[in-house]
Amino acid sequence: MTSPEPEHARRDIAVVAALALAPAIGLGVARFAYALVLPDMRADLGWSYADAGWMNTTNAAGYLLGALVAARAIASVGAYRVMVAGAWACVVALMLCALFRHAIPLNAARVLAGLGGGFAFVSGGVLAAGVAQRNPERAAFLLGLFYAGPGLGILLSGVAVPFTLEWFGAGSWGTAWAALAVLSLPLAVGLHLARGENTAAPPSAQTSPRYADMRWLLCGYLFFGAGYIAYMTFMIAWVQGSGGRVGFQAVFWAIIGLATMASPWLWTVILKRFLHGHAFAVLTGITAIGAMLPLISNTVPMLLASAALFGSAFFAVVAATTAFVRRNFLQAEWASAIGILTVVFGIGQMLGPVAIGFVNDVMQNLESGLWTSVVLLFIAAMLGALQRDRVAT
Repeated sequence: MTSPEPEHARRDIAVVAALALAPAIGLGVARFAYALVLPDMRADLGWSYADAGWMNTTNAAGYLLGALVAARAIASVGAYRVMVAGAWACVVALMLCALFRHAIPLNAARVLAGLGGGFAFVSGGVLAAGVAQRNPERAAFLLGLFYAGPGLGILLSGVAVPFTLEWFGAGSWGTAWAALAVLSLPLAVGLHLARGENTAAPPSAQTSPRYADMRWLLCGYLFFGAGYIAYMTFMIAWVQGSGGRVGFQAVFWAIIGLATMASPWLWTVILKRFLHGHAFAVLTGITAIGAMLPLISNTVPMLLASAALFGSAFFAVVAATTAFVRRNFLQAEWASAIGILTVVFGIGQMLGPVAIGFVNDVMQNLESGLWTSVVLLFIAAMLGALQRDRVAT
């Protein structure tokens, strides 16, 4: 098969870069930045770790709902419209978090952010997979580029939130949420650069795959969702408890973001060459090692190494699931297959924060919950290693 013309290839890279702004908003900012705001919210509102975990559990519940209905919404109005609507829902939710102080409306806003994130993530992933399909030689790189999008949101929020909280003082978490909403505005506008990518199968053309054909991947993804989200929820609290001041918190979070953005260049070979569930297993194992490093030693070099390793691998795991779908299923099945993967991912993310928060409260330390998340990640890697392609090519 001939390679695309250079101009065509460059355009497709630019399109996927624009599509990557959807998970930058829906995940990098609307979900993960909560970890930066959590310590100030917890101190100001008197929350336990389990209470704090609920804010990410309700976000994951909204995300799960979005994933459940995304395929049908894409069939009705097209993937591009669903993606844009989801991104703007996240912007609105961030502003609502800036306005409310009570748990119920705050959690309702987090549900909205999760719903928008689910729409943006699934629909953006379908569009990115379509671009990758017409660029087979660059497919792994293009998928990795899309799933590196959250890194931009992590980087921007890591720079903005710690210094906002430092400048305005204790209890200024509402201002931090407002800053995140403002940060997200140009990213949402940037999605319009991908407006020509609205290819989605009509309802009559969409079909559902045999989910049993990826049962081990689904099980592994469930455990991965529960394991990785604990790190992304409580790690800044761990850094603070280890004596990390505002500047180091910003550096730590920014390194996670930069490493996520670098992942397409780091792991393309694994995504391209590994068959079966092996890419998922290897990348999940790397994520687990990254999560484990600060528990072995909380020195500055180990913390920075943890941020770099974890950040570089955890969204490459998501790219590995999409690569598996693209390799094993028909294009008409992609939306449903990505949707069911996102559903089990969402269930794991629902269970993870509140369960790990409960462990933290019972054991009265963050270390126990973070070790639990490491174990969950290693279990996910082992389950993924059992997955086989339908037809190895």
